[in-house]
Formats: sequence, structure tokens, C-alpha cells
Amino acid sequence: MASCFRSTLSTVGRLLLGSHGNNSGLFRTSNEMMERMTCNSLLSQQQRTFIQMRTKLKVVDNSGAKVVACIQALKGKKGARLGDTIVASVKEAQPRGKVKKGDVVYGVVVRAAMQRGRCDGSEVRFDDNAVVLVNKQGEPIGTRVFGPVPHELRKKKHVKILTLAEHIA
Repeated sequence: MASCFRSTLSTVGRLLLGSHGNNSGLFRTSNEMMERMTCNSLLSQQQRTFIQMRTKLKVVDNSGAKVVACIQALKGKKGARLGDTIVASVKEAQPRGKVKKGDVVYGVVVRAAMQRGRCDGSEVRFDDNAVVLVNKQGEPIGTRVFGPVPHELRKKKHVKILTLAEHIA
């Protein structure tokens, strides 16, 4: 991406300065230049964002729900991040689970595609957005948690979720 961006800037600079010279390896027509710029703008639009209203999240416990949609993040104006509690609606559920389709539930975000910095300078980021369903007191509804869970949940007082998890990242 950096090389695409660099070549676009050099082409724009040459066009502005009026030096056409040897154009080997650079854009030959304005159509090519526009295609390249839209490619760069599409890459910049695919940024990872907060978990906000209507975000679909995967449920990674055995409570019976498969997919939930975020209704509201209980902390922060922009949205929820790792360890934050959300209010969600169950969109898909297993037939004989503890929660049913349409139920409004609380959940703790255990995996988020948006990166989060750690104290040692590293950053943690997951491929998907996932949640563990909890009751109003913050205790998990399910008895198992699948997949990796970040250790940042310890700071947010979700130790019970960490004990149920099979892998702490």
C-alpha cells in the first residue's frame, strides 16, 4: 500500500510540475490514475471501528445464542471495546438453549476486530467480534467459553469469564 501511495504522489507531483519525461512504471492515462486513487481510498475506508449499534457479534459460549446484534454500548459514546458490556438482541439461537431468538441480553465483548494497545507496547486484535452473554450481575449465562479471550478482562473485573475460557491470549 505504501508503494501504491508513493507512486500516486509522484505521479500527481509530475503532473503538477509539468515534467512528463519517462513515464515507465507510472500511470499513462488519467483513467489509470483514477482507478489507482479509488483503490487507495477503498483501502483507507476498511478501517476497524468500535462495536456500535447494529453490529452483529458471534456468541462464543454455550448459552444457546449464536449471533447477537448490539443495541447499545453501556460505556463510551463511540461504542464498545474489549471488556465492555453491551445490551444486545439475540438474532440466531439454538432450538433448546437458555436464551431464545428475540431476547434482550447483556454481553461482554471478549474479541474485537479493533486493535487495542497493551502496556508493553504491543497491540492485540482479533479477526472477529465476539461476545459472552452475562446476566445483570455480570455472571456468565453459559458454562463454557470457546476460543481465545484476552487477559485485559481481568482489569475489567470479568474474572469468571477468564476461568471458563479455554485459552487466554
